[in-house]
Amino acid sequence: MTPAESPTIFLIQNLALGRCPHCGVARPLLSKVAGFGTQDSNGRRRWWGTYVCSVCGGVVTAASLSENGRVGEFYPRVEPIDLTIPERPRAFLKQASESLAQPSGAIMLCASAIDAMLKERKLTKGSLYERIDLAATRHLITDGMARWAHQVRLDANDQRHADGATPLPTHEDAKRCLEFAMALAEFFFVLPARVTRGIKEATPEKKA
Repeated sequence: MTPAESPTIFLIQNLALGRCPHCGVARPLLSKVAGFGTQDSNGRRRWWGTYVCSVCGGVVTAASLSENGRVGEFYPRVEPIDLTIPERPRAFLKQASESLAQPSGAIMLCASAIDAMLKERKLTKGSLYERIDLAATRHLITDGMARWAHQVRLDANDQRHADGATPLPTHEDAKRCLEFAMALAEFFFVLPARVTRGIKEATPEKKA
């Protein structure tokens, strides 16, 4: 969500974002804890508010050109999932980013996104870790990416069949899992599409 898409967001006591940029919870209670004004070198003033999410404790800052006015910018921004990522993994990534307040569910969605991405690259047999290692062997990703995978909690099976021996995942576990899944999407889809687009734009058109 951006301020331009939601003209009803104002710099008042509660910031009416659709989702918390940190934990993804819907309709968060973002309460104002501080407010102040700034001025740039040309004398242009902005009013700022600092807000805290009641669920995750994450801080959001927002700014307006007038006191208590419509929000023109807020940080951290909520970036959309890149459209060059195929529909199925893109949907799982979006759902995972919106579910960070429920770490077990977010990790399962990340695992589903990674599974879908690997299948897009014809890697269909074996566990997620085995297929990620195979992707590195085939130079679809770097060895470092494969090592990273083994350092994050990707095993969705643990979440479906959790018992007393399996510690519950934390918000940080879910964030690390989502970061890896998003990076894998960059390697598989976003960067290749960007390179192809750059080459096309740099190649002069042949005259008829």
